[in-house]
Amino acid sequence: MAKTLKNAKGFWGTIVIVIVLSVVIQFLINGGTLNSFYVNTLFSIGINIILAVSLHLIIGITGQFSIGHAGFLAVGAYVSAIFTMKLAMPFPVAIVAAGLAAAVAGLIIGIPTLRLRGDYLAIATLGFGEIVRIAFLNIDYVGGASGMTVSHLITWPILVACVIITIVVIVNFTNSTHGRACLAIRENEIAADAMGINTTFYKVMAFAIGAFFAGVAGALHAHNFYIIQPVNFGFLKSFDILILVVLGGLGSMSGSVIAAILLTIISTFLSSYPEVRMVIYSLVLIVMMLFRPQGLMGTKEITAFFKAGRTAKGGMQDDKHTVA
Repeated sequence: MAKTLKNAKGFWGTIVIVIVLSVVIQFLINGGTLNSFYVNTLFSIGINIILAVSLHLIIGITGQFSIGHAGFLAVGAYVSAIFTMKLAMPFPVAIVAAGLAAAVAGLIIGIPTLRLRGDYLAIATLGFGEIVRIAFLNIDYVGGASGMTVSHLITWPILVACVIITIVVIVNFTNSTHGRACLAIRENEIAADAMGINTTFYKVMAFAIGAFFAGVAGALHAHNFYIIQPVNFGFLKSFDILILVVLGGLGSMSGSVIAAILLTIISTFLSSYPEVRMVIYSLVLIVMMLFRPQGLMGTKEITAFFKAGRTAKGGMQDDKHTVA
């Protein structure tokens, strides 16, 4: 019980620090200290954090190899754009609608395909992502191949609120009995099924929650870049999101967040060098996989390092008392 309370205090303490930093950044934005380049980079980091954390729930926690996350991103982007541009609905309503639409899409694809495993599931989810992209490519109502113009409605407080809600919900889900069931499925699906866990139910649940937050990220993405086109949601986008989770460490949400921040910064600042941008980006990934294949954080969370430091300090103090 005491350990749980310490973990909760550490987590909420981190959230408070994030809120304070966000308030400082908001003052810098309002004061004009941060120009549009840096502001757009911060928005991209926030959106990528939501995408990485949502896919972390599916792959890192539940162990389902999905490479169709760009499909949910596209659903959220187009649904939110329809709500704001066609139906003149408020942006917060569009965000919720985008998440719900993506969650429904997750249920539709998840119920028939999540009985599959491994490569077969990956191929099925990849096919789903391509079906979504081709569907929007041929719908004139949303602009077809030329895309759809969207107003810039995203603000820093809205983005921070979405990021915090995403992290809080997924952390609490992971620590719940439902999350423990998903972890059991990741470790050994056959054993989990033998213990009475409804593996299909929990896989679909995790898939729907992950899809919901990918849809939220899609709404933020659409209203940050002014225009959305089907070409932006191809299978390469799904691989970009997958890289964030793998690089951070499968099973570590902290790793996904750190990887999203680092890779977004690297990609953004290398945009001035288009000739060597992807070469450098690829070399960073290759070196990382060669020297640390388990990812930046492995399966650990960042709070584990603070607890380890406190434990070591306590052990040193105990040793001193023992010697005395």
